[in-house]
Parts: sequence; C-alpha cells; structure tokens
Amino acid sequence: MADKFSKEKRSEIMSLIRSRNTKLEIGFLELLSSELYPKGYRYRKHYSRILGKPDVAFVKERIAIFLDGDFWHGYNFNKLKKRLPKDYWLGKIKRNIARDKKINAVLKTKGWKVLRFWEHKLKENPTTIIKKIKHYLENSIL
Repeated sequence: MADKFSKEKRSEIMSLIRSRNTKLEIGFLELLSSELYPKGYRYRKHYSRILGKPDVAFVKERIAIFLDGDFWHGYNFNKLKKRLPKDYWLGKIKRNIARDKKINAVLKTKGWKVLRFWEHKLKENPTTIIKKIKHYLENSIL
C-alpha cells in the first residue's frame, strides 16, 4: 500500500509526534501528583538511570511505569498487522514489542516492579490506573 504523502511530507508529519510530555502524559501526571504527592510519594519523569527510561519511576520503591501508546507498542497487533504496510511498520512495531519485553525482564531481574498501561486505558479511566499504582506503592517492600 503506497503512502498518500510524499516522503518529505510524511517526515514532517512524523516529526510532530512526540514520545514524551504528550498532552495525555502531562494530564495524567498532574492527576498522579495531586493524588500521591500529599501522601509523600515522589517520582521521576523519564528516569534515565535505568533501562527503558520509564515515563514514571518511583525510585525509592523501585517501581517503573510505562505509558504505552496503542499503535507504537502494538495493542491489538494481530488485527492491526493485516492493515499495515509490511515494509516498515510491521517491523517497527514488532521491534518495539520485543524491546518492551526485554526491558521488562531486565528491570525485573534488577529488582524493579514494572507496570505498563495502554494509552486507551489511560484515556478511559485514569483514576483506575492511579489506584493500581497506589496499591503497588503501598505494598512495596523497601
């Protein structure tokens, strides 16, 4: 399936897609902060001292949280891959899925608890996700 945009236009469009500090992420972090900051929990955004640079890291509790975009991280990939142009996107998303699995495994062996949340779940009900995070924080062994 040919792209309906020129290579230059597609490059321009793709350059506008951000991997960090998206509207969704910023809104979620504001909600997370308002809920957990008063309880004494502190986190780091895009924590680069561990593999994968989690979107949120509770360093003291060793909890790494990734907010995964549905398309980029392969939500419903088996259905989606039938419609994707095989030459680029199929390989790209497969590599992302494999990288996510590797990061999970490595962080777990280093004593981190890894939580991953899908973009659509974050949009649907961020308070449920915050409750899950809070549960893990309250039950973490220091």
